[in-house]
Amino acid sequence: MTEMPIPDEILLPVKPLFILHTLQTAGFEAALVGGAVRDILRGETNITDFDCTTNARPEQIVKLFPESFYENDFGTVSITPEELAKQAGLSTPIPPNAVQSHDRVIDVARATKLHPSLTEAVTQDASKEQVLPPYEITTYRSDGTYKDHRRPEVVEWGRSLEDDLARRDFTINAIALTFDNTFLQDLFAQTPTTVVTLKQSDFHLIDPYSGIADLENHQIRTVGDPNKRFAEDALRLLRTVRFSVQLNFAIENETMTAITQAAELLSHVSFERVRDELFKILLSPYPKEGIELLHDANLLQHILPELLAMQGVLQGGHHTTDVWTHSLDALAECPSRDPIVKLATLLHDVAKPQTFDISTGTPSFYNHEVIGARIAKTIAQRLKLSKRNIDRIFILVRYHMFYYQPNMSDAAIRRFMRKVGLTNIDDILAVREGDRLGSGAKKTSWRLEEFKQRMIAELHQPFAITDLAVDGNDLMRELQLEPGPKIGKLLQALFEVVLETPEKNNKTKLLTLASELSSSL
Repeated sequence: MTEMPIPDEILLPVKPLFILHTLQTAGFEAALVGGAVRDILRGETNITDFDCTTNARPEQIVKLFPESFYENDFGTVSITPEELAKQAGLSTPIPPNAVQSHDRVIDVARATKLHPSLTEAVTQDASKEQVLPPYEITTYRSDGTYKDHRRPEVVEWGRSLEDDLARRDFTINAIALTFDNTFLQDLFAQTPTTVVTLKQSDFHLIDPYSGIADLENHQIRTVGDPNKRFAEDALRLLRTVRFSVQLNFAIENETMTAITQAAELLSHVSFERVRDELFKILLSPYPKEGIELLHDANLLQHILPELLAMQGVLQGGHHTTDVWTHSLDALAECPSRDPIVKLATLLHDVAKPQTFDISTGTPSFYNHEVIGARIAKTIAQRLKLSKRNIDRIFILVRYHMFYYQPNMSDAAIRRFMRKVGLTNIDDILAVREGDRLGSGAKKTSWRLEEFKQRMIAELHQPFAITDLAVDGNDLMRELQLEPGPKIGKLLQALFEVVLETPEKNNKTKLLTLASELSSSL
């Protein structure tokens, strides 16, 4: 193996250093470990997830960090960035936006009126803030026997940093970063900036399993025997694939062989945890390769077995590949940074194998989007998605075959927008873009661009009865009607007229029309 050169300088936020300083000042050992150290050595600067390890026991850690919380059996004490900032007398940075979406085509802020339920949904989406993870401080530990292939039956406190590193999953995550207390005392004798630049003489790297060399060689390798590591915690099977596509690292041969042999152990992992790792794979720079790795490692059949039937299913028309390859190519091309949209893109043709028909001499897949939406919903339920996201998956697969013709009426455009939902229109356009590019077609077409512009124009039109220029009180007052079902029927009839011809959404015109319709209802 090639030894990775230690960087001359590293950039590090001051908050994790304050944790180490507090622990060491109290007479304890402390080090940074895990993914943060790995990413620092890779030159990453936008790191927000830091783990510290120490020989202090949880109750001793809590005394040093009064606003921390300890709610587990694994010796991990957590403290939020906000509380840590208060204790350290530092500012709290605005968290980075982890999900960068493409420019929105349908911006509901442009609409003059929206149905209340749509407005609420949009508000809920917009109010979701990116929350920085808490800082975690874990007592040195050495795990006992694993009986459920997920968690150790007994957790024992470790005696040293080396004991703690020995229990970790991969060599690139088993590197520790330590600092002399004299250096930390000098640093905090003054008010440090948010980020500090550290020279090589300011820190020490503890690397008992050659993780730095594996970083240099772009390789994922377990700490010790891979068969033992995966038998201990079956979630590591998925984490191996996830790190591979997140970091663009190869999986070491012995490690890959052990994964394929241990694939059945994935049944011991909850689908919530499986889903979380799957979504990270879908949002990685190489989602297509991630799905291929899951297949090569015998893991896909335990997560998305429905995809396997796609292999070898030929397509006609503009398609030049089988359904499997096309679906993976579409996933790779999907521009969204939303894992739900990525998953919908992967599943958009999931029913083609069972709707395949070549009786006419050319492959056809009648109603595959209808059947596919049901299959996608079942998969979403298996992955324990929320009801809202189950509905989103269903809609995106069900209507991904939308078709536009210039002679479509404005009412037909509005009906499509209501059927799909305003908050889902950009997502279904992202699925369509992945579908087109995954078929070898251009990113867009003049029809699709015209369709987008017509939908934007329709944002200013009414979408519900509540958008009418009249209400039930107006009808009762002007037409001398009593409260009752007839009022609702009249409003529905008026709305159908306005949906076809929005220019009639005028109080005078609607009252005149209501007068004409009243006698027939």
